[in-house]
Amino acid sequence: DNTHTFPGPFVFKAIGRNDNAFVAEVVAIVRSELSIDLDPPFRLQPSSRGNHVSITLTPEVESSTQVLAIYARIRTIDGLIMLL
Repeated sequence: DNTHTFPGPFVFKAIGRNDNAFVAEVVAIVRSELSIDLDPPFRLQPSSRGNHVSITLTPEVESSTQVLAIYARIRTIDGLIMLL
């Protein structure tokens, strides 16, 4: 709360296994936690060898509570390497 203004955009970045299931699960978690019907803005960046993918999402969030809930759920995804 001291470093971000809510409501407003928040950047989530997750790195994981380069497959559609990983990306779909990250997007689904954000949609679920924010109760939104459409996918939030996101971009993908595959690793140089193509084994991993970085997904960066920038949804509008209402509170730090939502941010923490999203982080907690993304941490449970199989294939997650890093969460920023």
